[in-house]
Amino acid sequence: MRGFRCVCSVVLMTTGAILLLVDLGGCAKHRLPGGLSKLKPCRLPGVDDELFCGKLTVFENRQTRSGRTIDLNVVVLPAFDQKTKTEPLFDLAGGPGAASTDGAGFYAGPGRDYRRRHDVVCVDQRGTGQSNRLAISRKKTPAYYLSEMYPVDYVTEMRHALELRADLTKYTTSIAMDDLDDVRTWLGYDRIDLFGTSYGTRAALVYMRRHPEHLRSAILLGVAPTDLKMPLHHAESGERAMNLLLDECERDAACHAAFPQIRDDWKNVLAQLEKQPARVQYSPPGKSTAPTTVEIQRGVFAEKIRTRMYDRDKAARIPLIVHHAATGDFGPFLQQTIAPSIPDFVADGMYLSVTCAEDVPFINPAEAAKLTQGNPFGNYRVFQQTRACGVWPRGEIPTDFLEAIFSDTPVLIFSGNMDPVTPPKYGDEVASYLPNSRHVVIPEAGHGVDGLKDPGCIDRIAIEFLDKGDAKNLEVSCVERMKPPPFVTLPGR
Repeated sequence: MRGFRCVCSVVLMTTGAILLLVDLGGCAKHRLPGGLSKLKPCRLPGVDDELFCGKLTVFENRQTRSGRTIDLNVVVLPAFDQKTKTEPLFDLAGGPGAASTDGAGFYAGPGRDYRRRHDVVCVDQRGTGQSNRLAISRKKTPAYYLSEMYPVDYVTEMRHALELRADLTKYTTSIAMDDLDDVRTWLGYDRIDLFGTSYGTRAALVYMRRHPEHLRSAILLGVAPTDLKMPLHHAESGERAMNLLLDECERDAACHAAFPQIRDDWKNVLAQLEKQPARVQYSPPGKSTAPTTVEIQRGVFAEKIRTRMYDRDKAARIPLIVHHAATGDFGPFLQQTIAPSIPDFVADGMYLSVTCAEDVPFINPAEAAKLTQGNPFGNYRVFQQTRACGVWPRGEIPTDFLEAIFSDTPVLIFSGNMDPVTPPKYGDEVASYLPNSRHVVIPEAGHGVDGLKDPGCIDRIAIEFLDKGDAKNLEVSCVERMKPPPFVTLPGR
């Protein structure tokens, strides 16, 4: 089904005094040529560079081209040399539910070299950031950080609140990638490069299928294929990553000395929580408030451990957390889990609108039971998301959505060998349908390169790829030197 490709009329809406963007006004002399002249100079918090911002209005329902509209939030970090620049690089964020513009600061700091020859374009996908974000506020008590992922009451409340301003069936990836192509046209670009991370890799693959004539190349980091059926394989991938992490601890002299029975610790704490949840006292650090009793359930504890493996700096504390928890001391776990200062980057409503249409309906309960039986992470995520999708409206997707995507487009693929959600096998799978691709596995990476030495290694490889437009002959040896931080063996460090 390709009906989503109807092109809507578009209206320029420049930025005003909104939360994220600050209109500088009176800066016409700094405007860029061509399609970028439609944007206004702006600043982002924490970013010194002058950027260019605007909003493109699209119909929420692209098929009828009528009714409610969405203002797509667009931020462009211009190439340093506008006269010799080549195709722009469009950033596609993960989640689903993260906002691309939240990562714009990277391209003004560590990732500045991407702009040597490319404009970098960050578009908040519909349902994220400043593009009608699909989320509601929640009171962040200590219990909030230890609650189920998707309590039925919360999902029901969120649906009722968001349906006042959104058709929750119109926020799928295919629709969003047609939005992205509208932005490309609006800004006057012919062909573009894409850089997708995590869910953003799926978005890039969908764009590749729907708009191949306008795609020059793509970079994929942590591949989530269209047929992934999230979260069917989360437990399987998590167990693989956990075994690799515990292997490293056992080989590491300091970690093994501190936690000589770490595998038994892992099994024991899960067995204890399986018998009954732990009820422990929690006191916020640095505050004189009375302690609060919190409950730690097995599924929640295991899932928090799994998600810590996304970043190697957080994974470095897992043996410490597990060992102490096995002795009944959940202090290190609570210290790392209850974090009121960390904002919610993923819009839960957007996450459900995507996965309840593209993933969960295709999970076979018998297959899920087989994959999660005896797995330390169990069926927690499958149960949570299946139950939530029973409450959430289901959007339509094209009939070929789950099919493999074949393309001659040059594609550079990165996978982390220690990734607990998109392990290298998915990169291999996608690469098998892309003859002009190259799959680079980063031996010590999780779901991305946070926490590793020389994270800029992958940026240098990616920029070389963009310069050449060919993935075949790249210098990639630096990934072998991307080492993780040492394991943390003492609390409070």
